[in-house]
Amino acid sequence: MRDVAIIEAPSVLGLRPSGVEELAGALLGAGLAEGLEAVVAGRVEPAAAYDPVRDPGTGVLNPAGIAAYSVALADAVGGVLDAGRFPVVLGGDCSILLGNLLALRRRGRPGLLFLDGHTDFYQPAAEPLGEAASMDLALATGRGPDVLTDLEGRGPLVRDEDVVALGFRDAEESAAAGMQPLPPALHAMDLGTVRALGAAEAAARAVALLPDTGYWIHLDVDVLDDDVMPAVDYRMPGGLTWEELETVLRTALAGHGAVGLDVTIFNPRMDPDGSIADALTVSLLRAFGARV
Repeated sequence: MRDVAIIEAPSVLGLRPSGVEELAGALLGAGLAEGLEAVVAGRVEPAAAYDPVRDPGTGVLNPAGIAAYSVALADAVGGVLDAGRFPVVLGGDCSILLGNLLALRRRGRPGLLFLDGHTDFYQPAAEPLGEAASMDLALATGRGPDVLTDLEGRGPLVRDEDVVALGFRDAEESAAAGMQPLPPALHAMDLGTVRALGAAEAAARAVALLPDTGYWIHLDVDVLDDDVMPAVDYRMPGGLTWEELETVLRTALAGHGAVGLDVTIFNPRMDPDGSIADALTVSLLRAFGARV
């Protein structure tokens, strides 16, 4: 099993204070650190207060705060990498992806396995609320305002051809909202494709498409079926089963290609008895090959 160090990243600057900031506490309370035999390497709090008003220059909520947070999170992730450990970053909303990728971009050319029920490729003009959590993949690939796409002058954080988006199911919704299309060089494997291939084959093909320079795994838990993961802010019918998710993660974590993983969007306030947190923790432990 990997030498894991957990970082708590409770930022909601890209969403709103809905409860996702409590994700780390819920999973740690369910035994994630013990199950992974992991150290908790720290907690990165946003320095900026949440502002519910869209920035007039960019059309995005809290752009300067997200940029500053991304640098601070990248420092923390970089410290874990420098220690030879595998960072598991517990969000927070999906905008934490920028800090995680910045840590890798400082070191070279990262890849990205993007597991999300949504493609998160909105441009500010099409995102109804200005939430960067719905733009994170677009921002990471260099599309959007410079303050978020060119962090430390290193943008884009990841190249289109070094990304595999797997398991999304929002095509009709995003097209109706006017979201920009995914670029042709980005590897897209929607839920239907995953089902047609089978989770194991889809994951194997996805990993084969990622660069040999190392890749980050981004897990937004709304990639899971709404029947088993209703504790998310933007719900959609359908999604991966627990078993399919574990298969994809286990495949992605095999070998040395994966260099880190984040977990986002699970909202413990929608899980009053803690049963979903327990199930998510067990699924993650199984994916890492831990005894459950």
